[in-house]
Amino acid sequence: MIVGQPEFVENPENRCPVILLVDTSGSMSGAPIDALNEGLKTFREAVIQDEQAALRVDVAVVSFGPVELVQDFVTIDQMIPPHLVANGLSPIGEAISFGLDLLETRKATYRNNGIQYYRPWVFLITDGAPNPGSPWLQAAQRLQDAEQQRKLSFFAVGVQGADMNTLRQIAPPMRPPLMLNGLDFRAMFLWLSDSMVRVSTSTVGGEMVALPPVGWGQITT
Repeated sequence: MIVGQPEFVENPENRCPVILLVDTSGSMSGAPIDALNEGLKTFREAVIQDEQAALRVDVAVVSFGPVELVQDFVTIDQMIPPHLVANGLSPIGEAISFGLDLLETRKATYRNNGIQYYRPWVFLITDGAPNPGSPWLQAAQRLQDAEQQRKLSFFAVGVQGADMNTLRQIAPPMRPPLMLNGLDFRAMFLWLSDSMVRVSTSTVGGEMVALPPVGWGQITT
């Protein structure tokens, strides 16, 4: 008899994994980091309202400036929104690689415990550009390969000051980066929570669900 990890014995629901890669470099200090922290609280509060999504949405938070796992994967009902502090530079490439490694480990854990999972989401939020010497091009290639193989869905969001040209090179061509309207993290996280609820109530391995309209950001050229 195979005995799984306690979290999966207690909650054998399918999982909808999402990794939030959030920029906490020094340029995010003040109003931006405050709005981001409030947005994370909004995300939890919104998803937990849906009984099924609360058990299925599996979230991890990775901050970068430097790269740090501030919240390992937990279902949203177990999530404690972190209090992020702005400091340091923007190791975007390192953060993406860390997130992809974290995701592969989590997927292996699902398989070892007989848990089905939806296509994971990786959600990048940044107001800057990669550090000089950051291996962001290699990370971007790895990310786009995974997207092409339908292993994940990647979303990039730029906050005022972000290098959108670089984000366009990181994001897959079919899903260009969005520039956040001001500091409207609340609207963005409400959109994300609605999207996660839709995904978590769909069929594992089925077609991509229709996502709600994006009113919180714009595609820039």
